[in-house]
Amino acid sequence: MNEIATKQVDLPRFMGNWYVIAVIPTAIETKAYNAIENYKLDADGTIATTFTYYKGAFDGPLKTYNPRGFVKPNTNNGVWGMQFIWPIKADFRIAYLDYDYQRTVIARNARDYVWIMARTPQITDAQYQEMTAFVTSLGYDMTKLIKVPQQWPNQATIK
Repeated sequence: MNEIATKQVDLPRFMGNWYVIAVIPTAIETKAYNAIENYKLDADGTIATTFTYYKGAFDGPLKTYNPRGFVKPNTNNGVWGMQFIWPIKADFRIAYLDYDYQRTVIARNARDYVWIMARTPQITDAQYQEMTAFVTSLGYDMTKLIKVPQQWPNQATIK
């Protein structure tokens, strides 16, 4: 299978909250509700990441993880190593990013996990179909993709 290609990513513009719309989940994400990934570019060029969600239900216990992203050189800022546990840096690729930086797909060369994310908790059916078609084109097993329940009163977010 070909390596997942990335495009030029304007890192400051990419920073901020991304709602997880759908995922082929890692073990910790299988029962995530209101999942949000937040990125903050630090002065040293690394990316402080905060992944938050409620486990099992909208009123379940709040879970928070803080991996650190390391942009790989000569990748147009589109390939990162995401470090949850030192010294391992997991493959993390910005495979799709719309022109307005409103929707993204984070993929891996191993085609084991994928994240469809947006700046808003919901996207249109047409946008979802477009993004899942893109993920399918990357060679993922789409039977493993699950939607992440998102329900925000007054569009509030985790602080």
